[in-house]
Amino acid sequence: MSEANKRLEHLTRADLLGIRRGIEKESLRARPGGQLALTPHPAALGSALTHPHITTDFSESQVELITGVHAGVDSCLLELTEVHQAVYQTLHEMSCCGQSSEEERLWVGSMPCGLPTDETIPLGRYGHSNVGRSKSVYRMGLGQRYGRRMQTISGIHYNWSLPGVSSEQYFALIRNFRRHSFLLLYLFGASPALCSSFVQGRQHELQSLNSGTLYMPHGTSLRMGRLGYQSDAQASLAVSYNCLESYADSLQEALTRPYPAYEAIGVQNPGGDYNQLSTSLLQIENEFYGTIRPKRVIRSGERPLHALRERGVEYVEVRCMDLDPFVPVGIAAQTVRFLDVFLLHCLLSDSPPDTPEEIRALGQNQHLVAARGREPGLRLQTPDGGSRTLQDWGSELLEACAPMAAALDAAHGGEDYRAALDAARQTLAEPDSTPSARVLAAMAERFDNSYVGFVRQQSEATRALLLDLPYSAELAQRFAEQAAASLAEQARIEQADTLPFEAYRQQYLAPERMEV
Repeated sequence: MSEANKRLEHLTRADLLGIRRGIEKESLRARPGGQLALTPHPAALGSALTHPHITTDFSESQVELITGVHAGVDSCLLELTEVHQAVYQTLHEMSCCGQSSEEERLWVGSMPCGLPTDETIPLGRYGHSNVGRSKSVYRMGLGQRYGRRMQTISGIHYNWSLPGVSSEQYFALIRNFRRHSFLLLYLFGASPALCSSFVQGRQHELQSLNSGTLYMPHGTSLRMGRLGYQSDAQASLAVSYNCLESYADSLQEALTRPYPAYEAIGVQNPGGDYNQLSTSLLQIENEFYGTIRPKRVIRSGERPLHALRERGVEYVEVRCMDLDPFVPVGIAAQTVRFLDVFLLHCLLSDSPPDTPEEIRALGQNQHLVAARGREPGLRLQTPDGGSRTLQDWGSELLEACAPMAAALDAAHGGEDYRAALDAARQTLAEPDSTPSARVLAAMAERFDNSYVGFVRQQSEATRALLLDLPYSAELAQRFAEQAAASLAEQARIEQADTLPFEAYRQQYLAPERMEV
């Protein structure tokens, strides 16, 4: 019996039923013709600063929908559906009563819709409080450092925890996840193509499908490849996940070390406007991009690194999942259940320490699978310095996941987890059944190989489906009350401010705020 299976036997039914999950889902607001909406975040949705379920990410145009913490997969997806309904009902009502000139849609693809020039993509605005201004200045810095277009990519973040798991065990999970997440890009990547406006003026290796669409023939997730959340600056980081201390020390160094290219930009321009929060390699912790993060719920005004150091890892955030354009809320229940199985396997399997050499190899594997994952015979680097085919390695991982799926089914009753694993096996064996291949096939069959044409139609169909779902008066009232309460809370925060913004910025970024 493997060590993973021995550890699995020590988990009780209560442990497995104690798994908690939550979803954060990003989507751009798009105009009916498939261009980015440049309008402000609708006030009827509440405050993007303080609303618990409806906010924005990088841009005013990028809505982020957030569930609470759930014991059940179905209840989690039900809440995600209800939040979508609230957004769509609001956009529809705004159009009907003349508050907007056209009814916007939520773009269902991870790669963005038609984009304007980089500098005209609107940054998220969160009011005039210090915390609200700092969020906007941070986004200005992201635009300065990486370009605004890169920040319009959208995805699904899956938050996951199991009771009784220590920080050391969560870091073991993270190391294994990073080794094996290539399989998730293959199975669930759904961004093999993009609108040419995304790469205008940039070097790339994409091939042309038509005048407005570029792609990789065997691509799975361009979002997770070289065109996604990448930079030369962050490539210089070799953050170790061997323990909380080494992880935190690596990040703190990046958060406090000045970076020459960012020093040249400066914190403020001569007119006094802010260009970025700081000139360090990372402005704040969230700027460090990765496929998975260790997380801890933070207190008001607390730095995430301080929270981790003081109270340990509380859950992990999976960040490599594309939006599924064939599913109304971007992720299917079967996919969520596979993630549960996969994460449990990563947690329970032996997890040797990482090395700088392995970290580099994992980055190369990620880029290979993102750009060429469905290529027959594709070989990936293994931790021992060798190589093996994606198909063989993926098949081995799926077989090792079988006991975890069986244990979860035994705890919950039924065979939903086994079915999720069987579906993954079939997708691995049949590359044409992957979401990325289905996207390209649909583009070719009905949309003259147009990425925008395909996602525009899928977005319209999703909008119609969600607007047709029952939307009770009680549900409408609940979201109306949440919106009003969030606006009142934003006003309270703004009225309570006493520090000048520059003093607040310096105080928040002080290195001692990250320490225990």
